[in-house]
Amino acid sequence: EPMSLVADRLAAIKASPTLAVSARAAKLKAEGKDIIGLGAGEPDFDTPQFIKDAAIAAMNKGLTKYTPAGGTASLKKAIIAKFKRDNGLDYTDKQILVSCGGKQTSFNLCLALLNPGDEVIIPAPYWVSYPDMAMVADGKPVFVQAGIEQGFKITAAQLEKAITPKSRLVFINSPSNPSGAVYTLDELKALGEVLRKHPRIVIASDDMYEHILLDGSKFVNILDACPDLYDRTVVENGVSKAYSMTGWRIGYCGGPKELIEAMENIQSHSTSNPTSISQYAAEAALNGDQSCIDPMVAAFKERGAFVAKGLSAIPGVKCLNPAGAFYAFPDCREAIARLAAAGKIKAATDIALCDYLMEQGEAVAAVPGSAFGTEGYLRISFATSMDNLKKAVERMAKAMA
Repeated sequence: EPMSLVADRLAAIKASPTLAVSARAAKLKAEGKDIIGLGAGEPDFDTPQFIKDAAIAAMNKGLTKYTPAGGTASLKKAIIAKFKRDNGLDYTDKQILVSCGGKQTSFNLCLALLNPGDEVIIPAPYWVSYPDMAMVADGKPVFVQAGIEQGFKITAAQLEKAITPKSRLVFINSPSNPSGAVYTLDELKALGEVLRKHPRIVIASDDMYEHILLDGSKFVNILDACPDLYDRTVVENGVSKAYSMTGWRIGYCGGPKELIEAMENIQSHSTSNPTSISQYAAEAALNGDQSCIDPMVAAFKERGAFVAKGLSAIPGVKCLNPAGAFYAFPDCREAIARLAAAGKIKAATDIALCDYLMEQGEAVAAVPGSAFGTEGYLRISFATSMDNLKKAVERMAKAMA
């Protein structure tokens, strides 16, 4: 038997399926195929000019050297001000960590917190990387299913049932990638009631889509609902989605000092500081005129309503109006069963449906729900032009007729 060059822990880890779909669509497009990509989890708007200008100014001032591993003092100050202004949360600079994107925040957290066999409670559909991060840190993902029937939100009873003496971490992501679901204050209070009884569990509140609310509601997270959970909650956020800065790679968090220091220690040995120039850009974003977010949210709201309506009109497809983020998560289980029975798709799975949609003459690239732990759904990103979305919905309706 040939010797493997790869560690055992990678047996359970898969490459990011969302990135794989985008890469495959790009390859087909380069080969001349007419394909509309609905896989990308990033706004299709440019980074606002004043933010770019801040980065250029930083470069011209020679601010291109190492910064402290956990972020510049001035960016931490801007983050502290943001948490106070938007979320009513008080943090000191020792409770703040700046990382290379929200992904690194969650990764640092898993590595800093989990011991082998610790359980991580992950509501499904989940953002694609949570389980893999838990497993790299020798943790064990525990999934709690919340389908379209319950608006993609887990109940307090489900949470209670998932908790064991080994439970150590729970992820709450609202507004949600991939479902677009948003937890209400009362729903979070109910989850908090359960968590209050289990002081060993740390809460990761992934607020990356905080500013992308499409249903007119005000943003709330677990600490709005249960301020007493402050000492064991890590509030994660970043500039990627709100300011259309995905490629700049800046995420940040606030949390308990001991845990944040451990996370910074890990970061100091992995990447050390996030890009200096990106940090100055992020500082400008957080301190600047926040109205730059409004036109983007208005566009997403219009697109989300359009996509949900168009997809719901397809036989065997149900789609909720997304309340936040820029994803629709249609339930295609009936359509999949019908297409499989008719021999149009290779198997009765969402992956087979995605392959079929990508193989059409006029093709559409979407991500299968199983990538997010929920079989039979699709994630449709509406972070693309209305023109593209109109064509995409028409193409899907035709292919799935």
